[in-house]
Amino acid sequence: MEIIKIILRSLWRVWFYVVAGSIIIVLLPVLLILTSHERFYSIFYKLARWWAKVVIFLMGFKVKIEGNQKFENGKSYMFSANHTSMIDAFLMLAVVKNPIVFVGKQELVKLPIFGFFYKRTCILVDRSNSESRKNVYESAQRKLNRGFSVCIFPEGLVPSDESIVLSDFRNGVFSLSIEHQIPIVPMIFYDCKNRFSYTINSGSPGILRVKILDVIETENLIINDKDMIREKMFSIMYQELITDLKNHQ
Repeated sequence: MEIIKIILRSLWRVWFYVVAGSIIIVLLPVLLILTSHERFYSIFYKLARWWAKVVIFLMGFKVKIEGNQKFENGKSYMFSANHTSMIDAFLMLAVVKNPIVFVGKQELVKLPIFGFFYKRTCILVDRSNSESRKNVYESAQRKLNRGFSVCIFPEGLVPSDESIVLSDFRNGVFSLSIEHQIPIVPMIFYDCKNRFSYTINSGSPGILRVKILDVIETENLIINDKDMIREKMFSIMYQELITDLKNHQ
């Protein structure tokens, strides 16, 4: 019986790549046009949101959102959530209507098909290269000047230890937010680790709960305040996750 479960779960995971990849291939001519220039990005983002919602639906997930925050059209925000799964970016796309640009690791460019469009639409960072980290600020400024928002997962990576609730936050979210005086929107993804972690023989269809926390304003803050707001946001998110774990034990 256990072997059957492993086989079914493996097929379900293969189905994820089939669905996500097939849609990209079908839409290839449109995507080539929409990713050719930044002026098309708002249209591309709508298509990306549709793609994410279709993948989430066909994987058997249902999104449940808590939080009544209203986001102004044309205003830039820094959206930031805990990072536990390859489904996190899809969930972020499905939840956030404001066009956002992801800041992501350079290595994902190597992925077939997806990597090509990832390079054309995201702000890439090589964390081992100080010049690359510096270029993120300049790229982010161009996106913000167009009225887009930015998304960074503050942990910078998915924790390799499954027992880790929340890894230490890197400075990128907070330095960029203060530098450009944009508010931070912390978000909690409660179920992604259980539903679709990087462990191959794990996961299942079900609810993906999202909580949008109170906005953290950065107006009038200076760069020396980044440690203060980093610790504040970590504490809030950690307590939310710990409380949820205790409630579901």
